[in-house]
Amino acid sequence: MILTKDQKEMYDGKFGEGASKALKILMGIGKAFGAKRMVEVSKAHISLSNQEGDLWFVEQLYKAGAHCRVAPTVNPAYDYEYFSKITDIDGHDKDVIVRTIDTYRKLGAILTFDCTPFFEQNVPRFGEICSFSASGGSVYVNSVIGARTNREAAQSAMCSAITGYTPEYGMLLDENRKGDILIDVKADIKTQFDYELLGYYTSIKMGPEYNMPVFSGIDKATASDEALMDIGTQLNIHGVVPMFQILGVTPEANTMKDAFVDGNPKHVIEITNEDMEKAYNQISRRTGKVDFAILGCPHLTINTVKEIANMVDGRKLVGELYLFTSSTTKDLADRMGLLKKIEDAGGHIIINSCVDQPIWGHLKGGSGVTESPKCAYYTTRRDLEFKVRSIPECIEAVLSGEIR
Repeated sequence: MILTKDQKEMYDGKFGEGASKALKILMGIGKAFGAKRMVEVSKAHISLSNQEGDLWFVEQLYKAGAHCRVAPTVNPAYDYEYFSKITDIDGHDKDVIVRTIDTYRKLGAILTFDCTPFFEQNVPRFGEICSFSASGGSVYVNSVIGARTNREAAQSAMCSAITGYTPEYGMLLDENRKGDILIDVKADIKTQFDYELLGYYTSIKMGPEYNMPVFSGIDKATASDEALMDIGTQLNIHGVVPMFQILGVTPEANTMKDAFVDGNPKHVIEITNEDMEKAYNQISRRTGKVDFAILGCPHLTINTVKEIANMVDGRKLVGELYLFTSSTTKDLADRMGLLKKIEDAGGHIIINSCVDQPIWGHLKGGSGVTESPKCAYYTTRRDLEFKVRSIPECIEAVLSGEIR
């Protein structure tokens, strides 16, 4: 692998043992993927977790004197002070997350605790080389913004933040950003929930042999930022999709020639209304009692928070309602009077956290509803079971106490 003068000095330890270790890890990854050189990154995002492996890794780097050259944003942890008031948190879990957050802070991370950094705080430019972990973040950066990142692990993204470099392979190269299958959408795709179902079912129907879908037949007018975020997120439940394209919508797919090598897809599948109904029935078929709703996987935008606030305005919830979002969005909701509407109805806006955390002991045994197939998938390991419906259906469910 060809190294620059700065990289050679880092390898040799001029900038400390921690930076040298981080660079050597990235070089090992690069060699595994045939990278010929390292390239500079200007933005990074890390899928911080409350897992012991993550803690062990970052503590080793910190003890070796590492510090971030490129300050990364981070994924949600959990607000243990908030949740300790309503549920019992295992002492070990709390210790792991407190130490993890403290180590990330010392390494120089920006503690956003937000899984949608591409909307605020950490927004790349078209063509900018980044190192983003978290499948939802990396797929949005590649697909919707047109910046360039591989689908990093938390560890490789942290190494890039420390060194300022990443190996040049995969999604950083032009030839690897072309589609490998055309998804001809014959279904009526109108709502944000339609996009979630489309992403969820496409990854099942196209199978694991494809990971770069290009969609045709989608009306640009329906492709909101939230819809594009959701389709990418759901594509990665059953698949490993670093990038998707929508003809006439995403920036690298104005035409078929842009989207495919030689402009011709070698494989085509259709998504019909019947497919969408099948997807809906797979995840939404159950009815009955509802005790709680958890919305915001990925984090809700201010537009969605506003819609929910208007749905519950002047009404009282029968079930519990938890909305996950960023601290910036919660501040906006407070200033706009939306937070008061939600809290007056009995709901909660939660920051710094997400569904995939050990904080749901008080909900075990209850019946939940969510707008996110990813939420329902994640929380099976927390002994929670969800019905999946659109946001309006979820809100009506916790207002009435049942899903119809």
